[in-house]
Amino acid sequence: MASSVSISSSSSFKTLTLSNPNSPRHRRRFGIAYASLGQKTLAPGVKISEGNGGLPKVDLSSPNGSEAEIYLFGACVTSWKVPNGKDLLFVRPDAVFNGKKPISGGIPHCFPQFGPGPMQQHGFARNMNWSIADSEVSEGDPVVTLELKDDSYSRSMWDFSFQALYKVTLHSKSLSTTLTVTNTDKKQLSFSTALHTYFRASITGVSVKGLKGCKTLNKDPDPSNPLEGTEERDVITFPGFVDCVYLDAPNQLHLDNGLGDAITIQNTNWSDAVLWNPYLSMESCYKDFVCVENAKIGKVLLEPEQTWIAEQRIATS
Repeated sequence: MASSVSISSSSSFKTLTLSNPNSPRHRRRFGIAYASLGQKTLAPGVKISEGNGGLPKVDLSSPNGSEAEIYLFGACVTSWKVPNGKDLLFVRPDAVFNGKKPISGGIPHCFPQFGPGPMQQHGFARNMNWSIADSEVSEGDPVVTLELKDDSYSRSMWDFSFQALYKVTLHSKSLSTTLTVTNTDKKQLSFSTALHTYFRASITGVSVKGLKGCKTLNKDPDPSNPLEGTEERDVITFPGFVDCVYLDAPNQLHLDNGLGDAITIQNTNWSDAVLWNPYLSMESCYKDFVCVENAKIGKVLLEPEQTWIAEQRIATS
């Protein structure tokens, strides 16, 4: 049986502790601050529970029967179940839940860096604890907003003060996310970012539509030296290794996951897209997922107090 959780408060913030006496998390506080909840309780359809490895997660449940879970570590959505109980997201079998390595699967964040660069791969946001800033019910749907701010760990790699808010809304047959990044520093900052979404799939039957005509940066065969080109196909399939960036992508793509699900991927202000399947380099699971990612590959420049907002909505008919 999973451990229950309780919320204890101090004069300035609330922290989450676990009531399982056998859990090492019981012997020390998580230190996950409830940034702006104050004395408010969580909204109906929003709960906190202990997840894999004892990590806390937020569970969303819709009156229509859909469900989602978001780990506070990395603000990673690891499950999105539609009313028939089918989970449309995928978590890799090699994923670890130890609070030290990013969670491999679901919808990890790439921020403030997409891919390799001067800091760790895909930045640090997927490797930090986010806090619960707010929760609500909007038109009957549960909503939670998570928050990440700079600390000594982030500033050791990226010396800026910032605030990132991640709002997740669970609908009957769709999941919406809004990422808001604000420059709280006194100097200009820049970043790139993406939502590294893993969809459950049968890779031999997967197809993606909507990218014809886009400029491409193809990382096959050499990831360090992408080949520039133009996508000429109406329907993209995955017969082997695929790692390709699509610049100036449209705001709507269509994914057939090969399992009988037609998924629409909509976005606002995510200017680019990425398709990825590792093929035989991840032999244990490559057949079971495909990554279709909304991204901002070019640098976003923010002056002090400026904000950047991007939205994603994944939906099934």
